[in-house]
Amino acid sequence: MIKHISDYNEFKTEVAEGLCLVDFYTTWCGPCKMLSPIIEAIAEEHPELKVIKVDAEEAPELSAEFRINAVPTLVKIQDGKVQEIRAGYMPEPVLLRFLGL
Repeated sequence: MIKHISDYNEFKTEVAEGLCLVDFYTTWCGPCKMLSPIIEAIAEEHPELKVIKVDAEEAPELSAEFRINAVPTLVKIQDGKVQEIRAGYMPEPVLLRFLGL
């Protein structure tokens, strides 16, 4: 399941339970565009994973909270707690290891 979120409260509700991958991106970012189909494929293969896409420019409050200074930045959140943050493009095998899938 992929959900586009820019609202802070909605974001907090969505990441409160389960395994979540948060993709901070921008529309003009080349590596973000390369990563997007990989994330979509993983979301389809792993319905237990929540995928949240956040346009870093449209959600300044969330971008500030996670100190986003490069895109793409991926955040792994388990039951509301940040597990790991990585910036940059990741090929599918690396992203699956990052998520523990």
